[in-house]
Amino acid sequence: MTHTVLPPSLDGKLVTPGDRRYAMLRSTYTTRHSPAGVLLPETPREVADAVRYARERGLPIAVRSGGHGLAGTSSNDGGLVIDLSALNRVDVLDERSRRVRVEAGARWALVARTLAPYGLAISSGDHGNVGVGGLATGGGVGWLVRSYGLTIDHVRAVEVVLADGTVVRADAEHEPELFWVVRGAGAGAGIVVAFEIEAEEVRNVGLAQIAVEATADGATVRQWAEHLARAPRELTTSAVLLPYGPSAVMQITAVVAAESARRARPMIEPLLAIGRLLDHRTDLVPYPALVSTAHLHANVGQQPNVTTNSLLTMDDAAARALMRAATGPNRALVQLRSVGGAVNDVDPADTAYAHRHQDTLAIGTVFPPQGGAALDAAWRRVAARSDGAYVNFEGRPDRAAFDRIYPGATGARVAELWRRYDPDGVFRPALAPAGAPSPRAGAPSPRAGTPSRRAGAPSRPRPIPASRDSRKGA
Repeated sequence: MTHTVLPPSLDGKLVTPGDRRYAMLRSTYTTRHSPAGVLLPETPREVADAVRYARERGLPIAVRSGGHGLAGTSSNDGGLVIDLSALNRVDVLDERSRRVRVEAGARWALVARTLAPYGLAISSGDHGNVGVGGLATGGGVGWLVRSYGLTIDHVRAVEVVLADGTVVRADAEHEPELFWVVRGAGAGAGIVVAFEIEAEEVRNVGLAQIAVEATADGATVRQWAEHLARAPRELTTSAVLLPYGPSAVMQITAVVAAESARRARPMIEPLLAIGRLLDHRTDLVPYPALVSTAHLHANVGQQPNVTTNSLLTMDDAAARALMRAATGPNRALVQLRSVGGAVNDVDPADTAYAHRHQDTLAIGTVFPPQGGAALDAAWRRVAARSDGAYVNFEGRPDRAAFDRIYPGATGARVAELWRRYDPDGVFRPALAPAGAPSPRAGAPSPRAGTPSRRAGAPSRPRPIPASRDSRKGA
């Protein structure tokens, strides 16, 4: 029987436009949105109830863990947002095996702070405000990526709410196909509400901030990549290229998974010589300093941008193309992240993230008033050197991006599993390939600007009545 009212389990957990909380919940980090409502479930069963409620009303669904995604798809216009922020527990299940259970709505700053007293850490992106769910289903290129690998490489089990409201536990032995797809392509299969992750023994890390002049011919960028290829895996770096006269400043953040500055310095020092040194500093800091609770903030559409990325094996042509993107007439903000190392130990077929041979992740971003055309012009030569892309740094997740993110046999398997676990296209991402499921007949047609995560209900959308809490806040 179709429900016409909010399920009792969700009473008081629906935020509609009349609620004073709505302004802080409506948008994402990059995009302002106007959903019909935001649901704040507190348990996996309540998440399942939220999915059923949205489907019965024919409402498009967006799922949010932190709201930091560059594409802005964790909210929508006129639909329902299932906000997981109340599912934010972090528990150490077994200190000896370093097994940790992390709920999808936690922020990585909270995870780092909770694990620090145990001497544990999870390599998990580079900003404490990022939510666990989006990052841990897409990949996870963190500050320890060369020694630890991607976040998904250490996920040992997941709890998933499927489109029909079923709550499933998946691991290598139970529901192995679901377990495979949610590690790299989780957005189209269901809502992962919790992860069991094997953490790493890490307390302190070496941290260096380095600024060098990068020459226009790409030699500095090439030397950076060459040093990383030779360096011990404990060294991971991220860099930004900023215009500086005819050249650029390369601002490098180097992190060494080492307990002493004495061990860290020899890995960092060669980076001081790759270009004319402008500034540097090296410290030993606790791991949580890298993803600090000081990063935590509300996401209210404050940083609109257009972003794309390319996975590369660095050579002279790629280095020159990156310098051109950063300093040429069509400039983008260019970020470089070292990958390789432990990332490339994993077989490309083991997870839905297939990119296991490249050494560099390059990210290009433009800000208003520039848009996609300006970014494409800046990035054209970089794109020509690319042989892959990473879903979490793609701001335009269309069907063309799907083939770069999930190439060949990986893409075919991802598409088949999205159809298997979500046959009605309830969670269908915008980058779903041709032939992906559409909402069932009678579901509402998407309006211009509405993300493609749609409910597969057979009826027209009905307006959401204000909950008791919403009426109080009007």
